[in-house]
Amino acid sequence: MALKKTKKVKKPLKKTTKKPKKITKKNIKRTVKKAKITKKRPVLKKKLTVKKTVKNEGNLIGLITHYFPHVQAAVIKLKKPLSKGDTVKIKGHTTDLTQVVTSIQIDRVDIQTAKKGDEIGLKVISRVRQQDKVYKI
Repeated sequence: MALKKTKKVKKPLKKTTKKPKKITKKNIKRTVKKAKITKKRPVLKKKLTVKKTVKNEGNLIGLITHYFPHVQAAVIKLKKPLSKGDTVKIKGHTTDLTQVVTSIQIDRVDIQTAKKGDEIGLKVISRVRQQDKVYKI
């Protein structure tokens, strides 16, 4: 009688990895503590309102419609009259300058005063941009 050889059945290796934990509030708190993240945003009970203070720049007299860099002149559409010797402030997104009006022109002709509605050329001391506001101080 011959003995039959039996094959040994290999048992699968035990897995050493842990099962993922269910997400619960308790587990989240533990992981937050482990990661040392303890700072939380403060909860505000009342809404805070920020008041913007508007500086008094003077009377708005016009808007810049164009700038000529080669002659350093700006084209201004006037809403109020302007004359030589007045002090103007030009304020914009990147512009903030104050100067005395030394030269005003309409169609390349020097004038002393300009009235409401005129589009004038004004000699400026530095670069200005379209939509900058012109104030009379």
